[in-house]
Amino acid sequence: MSSAAAGAHRPHGEPAAEVPDPASDSGYPDPPDRVGFFTDTSVCIGCKACEVACKEWNALPADGFSLSGMSYDNTEALGASTWRHVAFVERQVPAAPADGAVDPGGRPLLGLTPVVPGGEADAGAGTDAGAGPAGSEIRWLMSSDVCKHCTHAACLDVCPTGALFRTEFGTVVVQDDICNGCGYCVPACPYGVIEQRPDDGRAFKCTMCYDRLGAGMEPACAKACPTESIQFGPLDELRAGAARRLDALHEAGVSEARLYGHDPEDGVGGDGAFFLLLDEPEVYGLPPDPRVPTRDLPRMWRHAAAAGLALLGAVGASAATAARRKGSA
Repeated sequence: MSSAAAGAHRPHGEPAAEVPDPASDSGYPDPPDRVGFFTDTSVCIGCKACEVACKEWNALPADGFSLSGMSYDNTEALGASTWRHVAFVERQVPAAPADGAVDPGGRPLLGLTPVVPGGEADAGAGTDAGAGPAGSEIRWLMSSDVCKHCTHAACLDVCPTGALFRTEFGTVVVQDDICNGCGYCVPACPYGVIEQRPDDGRAFKCTMCYDRLGAGMEPACAKACPTESIQFGPLDELRAGAARRLDALHEAGVSEARLYGHDPEDGVGGDGAFFLLLDEPEVYGLPPDPRVPTRDLPRMWRHAAAAGLALLGAVGASAATAARRKGSA
């Protein structure tokens, strides 16, 4: 299956070099299989069990209990105290056909998310509260977002104290007792995941339950998910399973399904936490072409060094010319 068929979004310019085992690249002599998350948003029911389990296991402080005004979302985004965030995205779509309807190819048309009727049956009523205009429906796209644990992790690259480190499982963890609150990691993250707490400035994000992994347990969010929307395991196996799931949805007529963050040749070298989406990444608040900003640093330093040498050469040539002129005078 090609990347285009999978809905991959590649950055402009040359692709990132594949790093199949970032733990080995970080110096671990015999690391276990790299593990990660595959989040299948087509079966997410928005129950928020993952959010609750994450907060309970990691003893994260509450974010407040006031509704944001964005559907049933009371946390709005990932942050220093929200390491799992369930998004409720409301989309106006054309009215779905009746049960049992098929597409022109004879395949059944599936409704994968809850909708509020607003189609032909309501055409005489015009626009109804909670429904779209006549002939349309409101579709909920639900997705549990998390740190992507990038293969090429910019937050790891810019941390000056070593507070961020790569684990033997290929994940990226913040040691909050070493973090000095400089905040360099915050703008470095292409996904806007990592955040500082306002009280002391230290940065926090998902650790993929590093303490549980060390004990042979799966992360709390995956353990709590009742529909297996969040799947945890060896990353290679998750990618293979995700490709099969995508093919099944395409065969069922869900042509808008796509994978996001699965491609080892994308701008972050592939994510340790990737997703099956039912719309464009931007609809879910995800960047379409994430690119680790520090990936270009070696090339930039080479160009700067070349420019510096050229400048020194020009200064030397100018000084030699001035000396010759002075001697001839």
